[in-house]
Amino acid sequence: MHSDTVVSLPEAIERYVEDGATVALEGFSHLIPFAAGHEIIRQGISGLTFCRLTPDLLSDMMIAADCVDRLVCSFFASGSAGSLYEVRRRIESADPRPLAVEEYSHHAMTLRYHAGAARLPFAPIGSFVGSDIPGINPDIRSVVDPYSGKKTYVVPPLNPDVTIIHAQRADRNGNVQIWGITGTQQEAVYAADHVIVTVEEIVDDEVVRSDPNRTLIPAHAVDAVCEVRTGAHPSYVQGSYDRDNAFYREWTAISKDPARLQEWLDVHVRGARDHAEYLESIGHDRLRGLLVDPRPSGVVDYGRRMQPSEGSLK
Repeated sequence: MHSDTVVSLPEAIERYVEDGATVALEGFSHLIPFAAGHEIIRQGISGLTFCRLTPDLLSDMMIAADCVDRLVCSFFASGSAGSLYEVRRRIESADPRPLAVEEYSHHAMTLRYHAGAARLPFAPIGSFVGSDIPGINPDIRSVVDPYSGKKTYVVPPLNPDVTIIHAQRADRNGNVQIWGITGTQQEAVYAADHVIVTVEEIVDDEVVRSDPNRTLIPAHAVDAVCEVRTGAHPSYVQGSYDRDNAFYREWTAISKDPARLQEWLDVHVRGARDHAEYLESIGHDRLRGLLVDPRPSGVVDYGRRMQPSEGSLK
């Protein structure tokens, strides 16, 4: 990897995310890269095609900030806490302007990333039989299975210009370790031209080498690693902090009022110089209330080849 793999988040966004780019920000339930999305807003980047399973609060924020022209997604949800009113205004009423949407299922989005990562022309999918989704998305097409002669649906590959994910830790080379729920991070990373990873901490190489099976993203796939503590708030990071459920519930009222939504962005995102100031605006007492107690996983023994001088098995 390049010697400048470890950079600040503002530098990584400025370097790799351009106006009009196709950008994937992935993380399923936890590890949602909110800090990176906020930095995109802060830098005034616009015209994006925004790709994400489950467009959620982050989508609502970035769309309200006029960063996004097109949304490629599956299953609109706000973490079971209410409605995404900015997304609804754009789609239902073109208010204040229309939003182009490509809708898929979770499975179809995952297959699109997988096809993109493998550089395949399309991916077959069987679960759209009887679904209404192909009727609203002309990019979901049917072909004849050359083996059975039956019709099967296919979806096109998805190759983002940039994929951004959040993770628990990485080393300075860019080997990224994740535990807890994993979504489509690996597929979205390999499908992209460039990859930015924000992490809770950057650790020594020996820490990563001591538990190699947690390395979901290897260094050769990563362009930039940014240490951004609490970088997934208000979502959670397994083993570090819990989801800010109160924030998710509060968002419904914020999002429902366009003026209040813009005020929230002005105070907490556009008005904050960086993620550290965002956290200050949220309140450290609130953040401390999200911390979790330790619950270490079991220890496994990977073994090590013995040298002749160390003896032999009996």
